[in-house]
Amino acid sequence: MPKVGLVSLGCPKALVDSEQISTQLLDLGYEVEVGDDSDVLVVNTCGFIESAKEESREAIADALEQGKKVVVTGCMGEAKGELANAFPQLEFISGPAEVAPVISAVKEYLPMATVPVLRDAGLPGEARARLTADHFAYLKISEGCNHKCSFCIIPSMRGKLRSRELLNVIQEAEGLVADGAQELALIAQDLSAYGADLRYRQAHFAGQDYKTNLKSLCEILGGIAPWVRLHYVYPYPHVDEIIPLMRDGVVLPYLDVPLQHASPTVLKAMRRPAAAEKALERIHAWRDICPELAIRSTFIVGFPGETDEDVGQLLDFLEAAELDRAGCFTYSAVDGAKANLLEGHIDKAEKLDRQERVYEIQAEISARRLQRHVGQRLRVLVDGWEEGDPKQGDVHLVGRSMFDAPEIDGVVRLTVEGAPPGIGEFVWADIIGSDHYDLYGHVVGEEIRIG
Repeated sequence: MPKVGLVSLGCPKALVDSEQISTQLLDLGYEVEVGDDSDVLVVNTCGFIESAKEESREAIADALEQGKKVVVTGCMGEAKGELANAFPQLEFISGPAEVAPVISAVKEYLPMATVPVLRDAGLPGEARARLTADHFAYLKISEGCNHKCSFCIIPSMRGKLRSRELLNVIQEAEGLVADGAQELALIAQDLSAYGADLRYRQAHFAGQDYKTNLKSLCEILGGIAPWVRLHYVYPYPHVDEIIPLMRDGVVLPYLDVPLQHASPTVLKAMRRPAAAEKALERIHAWRDICPELAIRSTFIVGFPGETDEDVGQLLDFLEAAELDRAGCFTYSAVDGAKANLLEGHIDKAEKLDRQERVYEIQAEISARRLQRHVGQRLRVLVDGWEEGDPKQGDVHLVGRSMFDAPEIDGVVRLTVEGAPPGIGEFVWADIIGSDHYDLYGHVVGEEIRIG
């Protein structure tokens, strides 16, 4: 079979686009290799910040130097003129989430010489070829964004909010679970806005009528997948309706809320939709309803005009909010972002110093939040093992509790006696220790086999 290479860069939303490209290529009979070991390479680029754009340019340049045909897609594809000037050898460039043009370009560069060999007919119809572990899948429920944050150009690259139909999302979720996914991570640029562009229209499923909104989706998906996790949730008032579902175990008690800062001055300059004091009130209200709720967020330091007082407000907010996890990025000027025109740009050394201050205080907060799990028995999804010989029973499992998202949060490191459970299985674990980021324990009782 002809082989197509695939390099996927950037966020999980881009990863889902890459999976859709891979699925269609496989259905056409192509072999898809993650990496660049092929004559034709698809590079799904990221254009969010300059470092990501540079990584994309390097991947393109390396492939062209090797004489490959390069198919460029993704967020950087929106600036076709910039890429064409930098790489005149490129013959095809498309924007994000444009699957059909990519497939057409591959077929042109690498024609099929034989009749297509379709995937195994036993594979669920709505399942897609995934680039994640078999027991985990991202589920993108909308595309684009209606916000006008001054540091971001996502709306200009991916367009305005376009929600998927409720039944379409449910059908894909059923296919992913049938294909082995134990955990579904819902993603979008703004998960909370799901359905707004569709005016929350009614959809009929399993004998009931549902509004096309996040609450309905959580209620339904909670009955389909063992674990459902929510990412990129803006703290709008209607998110309050989701928290009881977390308390009752319908979806995981986990929210990824991109707050970005706590200073009113900086938030105004960022054109963010929520004030810090309201976010803090909402966090406390959420935890009153669901005490076990884990919250992760991301912040930007070094934004143009940010002062020491602004950073102090951010640190005070972190102490008051006691977020379980927090990522912190230094401000990066992005071509086309309105924040580039602001005064008071901050030098790199100072931005890094502010980032370090945030991480120092957040590490202590994270350690305190993890300590509360010591002595508890938690359900853990096994992701793999670190060391030891499974045949000898000397195994250190690595898994995640319901409070840990893959790749961005910590893990649960476990010892187990006897035959180890398989990857993608649930186990009960007694937690006996913790540090700033991870939990430690041992497997007890029988494995929980689901699906």
